[in-house]
Amino acid sequence: MKIINEHVEHYVEQHTSPESELMKNLNRDTNLRTFYPTMLSGQVQGKFLEMVSRMIKPDRILEIGTFTGYSAIAMAGGLTEKGKLITIEVNEELEDFIADYFKKSGYSDKIELLIGDALEIVPKLNDRFDLVFIDADKEQYVDYYEAVLPLLKKGGFILADNVIWSGKVLEDDAKSDKETMGIKAFNTHIKNDNRVEQVMLSIRDGLMLVRKV
Repeated sequence: MKIINEHVEHYVEQHTSPESELMKNLNRDTNLRTFYPTMLSGQVQGKFLEMVSRMIKPDRILEIGTFTGYSAIAMAGGLTEKGKLITIEVNEELEDFIADYFKKSGYSDKIELLIGDALEIVPKLNDRFDLVFIDADKEQYVDYYEAVLPLLKKGGFILADNVIWSGKVLEDDAKSDKETMGIKAFNTHIKNDNRVEQVMLSIRDGLMLVRKV
């Protein structure tokens, strides 16, 4: 299901600041060298993530699901002078690709890449975060959320990607696959969680912006 009319989507892109040369190259290389390039945030969502980070000016960012590093680089632009972004990626085959682009971005001293299962890594982190971005295994979104919430500062923000999931969230449960059910469970979980307030945004495939109260 196409959530946004392609002409409207093109209009949005035309009226959003263009990608830097680095991000264009990362976008292109992701399309050339990975099996699922649509997982990349892209121009509009990438700029939105950058804007949110620049507004918050976080000291600490946590990302679950690095993919090729596009979103991490976007968010790193808003870090404070001594800020740090920790990003977790389960696919070890992407490690060299990611590290190369982090180096090219100039943020390699501010970004720490961890390879492994986020649900094993997050409980071992000795840090408190201002901003968390979740974009990984959809079946485990609720688990990721519950793992990071205790590490999120009061007033801190969580952004979760793909919460509209190409419109599949509107399907009957009986027709939904496991990933769709994971997203639907997450959306309901957030809706009913009195520890936070939230707004669902129809940017790209849907973003949930959550604030810890």
